[in-house]
Amino acid sequence: MATATAKRKPKTKTKKQTQKHQPKVFTFEWKGVNRDGARTSGELRGSSIAEIRSVLKAQGVTPKGVRKKSAPLFKSEKKITAMDIAMITRQIATMLAAGVPLVTTIELLGRGHEKAKVRELLATILSDVQSGIPLSDALRPHRQYFDDLYVDLVAAGEHSGSLDAVFDRIATYREKAEQLKSKIKKAMFYPAAVVVVAIAVTVLLLLFVVPQFEDIFKGFGAELPAFTKMVVELSRGLQSSWYYFAIITIAAIWIFRRAHRTSQTFRNKIDEIVLKIPAIGDILHKAAMSRFARTLATTFAAGVPLIDGLESAAGASGNYVYRSALLKVRQEVMSGMQMNVAMRTTGLFPDMLIQMVMIGEESGGLDEMLNKVANIYEMQVDDAVDGLSSLIEPIMMVVIGTVVGGLIVAMYLPIFQMGKIVS
Repeated sequence: MATATAKRKPKTKTKKQTQKHQPKVFTFEWKGVNRDGARTSGELRGSSIAEIRSVLKAQGVTPKGVRKKSAPLFKSEKKITAMDIAMITRQIATMLAAGVPLVTTIELLGRGHEKAKVRELLATILSDVQSGIPLSDALRPHRQYFDDLYVDLVAAGEHSGSLDAVFDRIATYREKAEQLKSKIKKAMFYPAAVVVVAIAVTVLLLLFVVPQFEDIFKGFGAELPAFTKMVVELSRGLQSSWYYFAIITIAAIWIFRRAHRTSQTFRNKIDEIVLKIPAIGDILHKAAMSRFARTLATTFAAGVPLIDGLESAAGASGNYVYRSALLKVRQEVMSGMQMNVAMRTTGLFPDMLIQMVMIGEESGGLDEMLNKVANIYEMQVDDAVDGLSSLIEPIMMVVIGTVVGGLIVAMYLPIFQMGKIVS
């Protein structure tokens, strides 16, 4: 694979001047004939057609046509997702276990991936590895895709000479983490859907249905029931000031997102609140313990020291309450206390988890016990999400039915009263 390499400039040159002399890298489409006489084609990245032809000849391909790949009229490049990284990790683990060299593995994966951004990412990593940079150092600049935990585990695998086993553990960890994240999103989606649908139906009825009935009521010449009056006044207020409600809603969402993004204190408070939400909080508790156990098991099995593993597990727990507790456990372990004792002092972890950790410490199989704990809590999360889903569906119907039914009753009360008067 062709990649452009910038020549080193003297130290006296500024960074801006150096960048001016670096050749630009483009994607080229090529067609050619390989050593067996079979037609082949593909894409390579380089600075010129001449460079691409040179690389192809070095690979035993006789180029028949090379041209710069034109940019699409409407760019719709798909982003690299966490699931993409998990799948790439699993493929690397499989190919390394099969005896395929690391450079060949990355090159094959880069060529065959459907997403252009993934191909570019793997091409950059491949270029660094081919130049002699360790894989962990080649991954480190791409923190948005490979976090510190990922890179540290790869580095541990390089030092121990068991890179295939480490990639297998990372792949399992990433796959489990994505599955758990999907379950949490599913659990949070249903309650939000109930609220959104109920609000949307109410607004539509108040804006478009109630005014039609109001026109009918004007010809009655009788006083409307209190409930009907309240609904009519609410409809009038929404019709005359709907833009205020829209502005307030949008502003509230914007302020919340900005505060959540910029204020660590605000995020910590939200983490504390969500753990206290009925039904949802229990799922989040179990999810946090599952992430902690899975992360610590993966780092410990890869040869990362327990102290460093606890720090990674604290960050991976995904919640301020558990992060603080695990950092406290880490401090106690550093002072010589057993981990199960330190966990008990926090008052946050259940007895079953503490007992499993104690057995793992005494038997020397801490990673195995933590994996079992993670499996248990993942199954409990799965069952809880399924139970919540089956519970939310009838609740959603009841809520929407109550809202719609209440508005209909409010509109038909005057008609019923007129019928009584006439009779």
